[in-house]
Amino acid sequence: MAVIRRFLPLLLCVAAISACDQAPTGPPATMVNLATVQSGPQLQAETLEGAIARQPRKASLYARRATFRLDAGQIGPALADIDQALKLDDDPGEFYFIRARALRAQNRLEATLAAAAEASKRGFSSPELNLLVGETHLAARRHQAALDHLDRALQQEPELAAALFYKGLAHAALADTAQALDYLRASLARDPHQPEILHQLAFLSNANRRPAAAAVYATRGLRLAPTHGPLWYDYGRQHELQNRPDSAIYAYTRAVELDTTLYRADYRLGLAAFKKRRYAEALPHLQRALRRASRLPGGRQMVAESLEAMGRTTEAVAQYRILVAENPGNKHWTYRAWKAGERARQLRGDSMRRPVRQAIAPLVERSLPTLR
Repeated sequence: MAVIRRFLPLLLCVAAISACDQAPTGPPATMVNLATVQSGPQLQAETLEGAIARQPRKASLYARRATFRLDAGQIGPALADIDQALKLDDDPGEFYFIRARALRAQNRLEATLAAAAEASKRGFSSPELNLLVGETHLAARRHQAALDHLDRALQQEPELAAALFYKGLAHAALADTAQALDYLRASLARDPHQPEILHQLAFLSNANRRPAAAAVYATRGLRLAPTHGPLWYDYGRQHELQNRPDSAIYAYTRAVELDTTLYRADYRLGLAAFKKRRYAEALPHLQRALRRASRLPGGRQMVAESLEAMGRTTEAVAQYRILVAENPGNKHWTYRAWKAGERARQLRGDSMRRPVRQAIAPLVERSLPTLR
């Protein structure tokens, strides 16, 4: 069996950060780009075609091809292969471990844990199994269970960089920043060429207002992987924290060009444009950011006010109504929704006006939240 040395898909964001950075990071970040290594495992899988044709009842052949297909990123065919292997022979624990890997790649967390439990029950034991279970619990935000299994992986293999990495993320999610940084640095010492470790170190350093440290990690990461979008975000954030807005905007723009899922970079670009009253420029960035993280601080407010400033009052009303729904009982947003609605009706020249609730008095305009 090929030993798993790359880091598993990451579905959990770093916690203990400012409110605008607290949301899932979107699609899983992987520690290795499978596109660069597909040819080897794919060819290995293809070499098994003849053997399987000659021995269609040999379970181990399907299991071996499933492993190669997993390594080539062919998740569906890999799962079909391992299911066929289990139909022929459901005894080997290793088969259930391979199935757990395939299920995890499909983000089926509970099914992954069930398959992993079967693997353990049938005598399969390895650091990779505990690593898989620990990372899956981490993705499900069961942090203590994650730490327990990652500790078991490290007991079996103390130098396992991936286990140290995920322990760092678990401690970050528990707001234990000092421990998080210690484990991430320990992971980096054992695997110094992984951009994702450097990204998480830079990200956490920025979130804790240590931009000088973040700059070191982000710069080092970009030397290794100049097209790694999250590192460009980190690079921009440290510039912003050090009051270098032009450099920050350049880096955020580069981040979005490289990875359109980086909603934090879109949010920062939108926020910068909004503050300069460049509403048409701010709007698409803010809308993309909100599609991935609907509760960004001031995000929907800025969208609504940008639409209103651009004369798109009907769309602005819809955004204000969402704010009313998200903040029940908040008279400010109720008033803003009514006010924008009145404006929209005036522009349409409606003769029939909706009755105005007299209990709602005009309120003082609320400023955007201050971002730390």
